[in-house]
Amino acid sequence: MAFDYTPYLRQEKMPHMWCPGCGIGIVVKAMIRAFSDANWDPRDIAVVSGIGCTSRAPGYLNMNTLHTTHGRAISFATGIKMHRPDKHIVVISGDGDASAIGGNHLIHAARRNIDITVIVNNNNIYGMTGGQYSPTTPLGARAATAPYGNLEPSFDLTKLLIGAGATFVARGQAGNGRQLSTLMKKAFDHKGFSFLEVVSNCHTQFGRRNKMADPMNMIAWINDRAKPLKKYEELGESQKDQYFPVGVMHEDLDRPEYTETYQALIDKLAEQQKEAAAAK
Repeated sequence: MAFDYTPYLRQEKMPHMWCPGCGIGIVVKAMIRAFSDANWDPRDIAVVSGIGCTSRAPGYLNMNTLHTTHGRAISFATGIKMHRPDKHIVVISGDGDASAIGGNHLIHAARRNIDITVIVNNNNIYGMTGGQYSPTTPLGARAATAPYGNLEPSFDLTKLLIGAGATFVARGQAGNGRQLSTLMKKAFDHKGFSFLEVVSNCHTQFGRRNKMADPMNMIAWINDRAKPLKKYEELGESQKDQYFPVGVMHEDLDRPEYTETYQALIDKLAEQQKEAAAAK
């Protein structure tokens, strides 16, 4: 029996604004499946975004949603989680929104280990605002602001987040929607800061400048370069540049979660005040 996505979508907002063949649709479908697999009530979910093509996703989701300013989605999400730690908070963002203007918020949320999930749809470029290169644009790739090829080495977001202290880090790709749902479910189940990078396609802005204007060809190109983590680690160093690993990159179950640590401090101070009052 086919999965029914319609209860999770705001039908009155359709049709969506994404280009035909855009990988964001795959990411959103995988996310909805993961919500269902996690048995999360939509009333208990808040999906937060900033600015960009990917960040338009919450507008189509039939649940609590917040569309915020550029690069600030994680700040808003942190505020929601601090106020309602019992709720499920998910940020969906693009590579520019999350790792450029929002980069500091990303690494400090990871450092705190606050229990939110950040999903970054990494299509290697600023899609909505004209095709500028982003922190994840590959070295040598063309963009609107790099017509002769990008001169800057790109971020490996999974390594960045592991270094920043995220307690769950994974990577998937738009050519494998089932794997994406599985990885998202694992991220949702994790207690602490969870991060999932999705290597995706923007054939309109990135692809047409880099000889991959057809969305199916670009997704096939991504799919061919993806290797399960164990198989990737078996490759020689000269081969690794041709591929990227997918799967769970890191998980730490021992670090305390931030809202629980914060509540423990509140309880401790309240008890001290109670004892001080009783001593008078």
